[in-house]
Amino acid sequence: MEIEQIFSDFEFLDDWEDRYRYIIELGNKLESYPAEQKTAETKVQGCVSQVWVTSKIIKSNDGDKSLLYFKGDSDAHIVRGLIAIVFGIYSGKTAEEIIKTDHQMIFDKLGLKDHISPQRSNGLIAMVKRIRADAENLLKAA
Repeated sequence: MEIEQIFSDFEFLDDWEDRYRYIIELGNKLESYPAEQKTAETKVQGCVSQVWVTSKIIKSNDGDKSLLYFKGDSDAHIVRGLIAIVFGIYSGKTAEEIIKTDHQMIFDKLGLKDHISPQRSNGLIAMVKRIRADAENLLKAA
């Protein structure tokens, strides 16, 4: 799901109890993540819950750009939803777009900082760092 749709849905929900349920629903919609990909290499360090993220590079339809797409999973329902939000921000973007994206502004606009625990916030930042590192590696390889 695109981040613009998440923003729109958040505005529609009045209280954080409903927003938490929505975040969990987002996580339930993540594509299934193969057990064999839950390895030390795909595990995101810095998360209290277990989180795994992999990236895939796909050429755009015109073959002009390389786009990064992400898959992930967690052992915690709310974290799966946070993964879905992060993927809504970054998946399907070029490495340059990923690097330039102000994730903190987006998290602030959603109100996540004030409504998730400091440990979850740290995990969220760890996921962003992992995705940005994949984007930086793609730029170096080009």
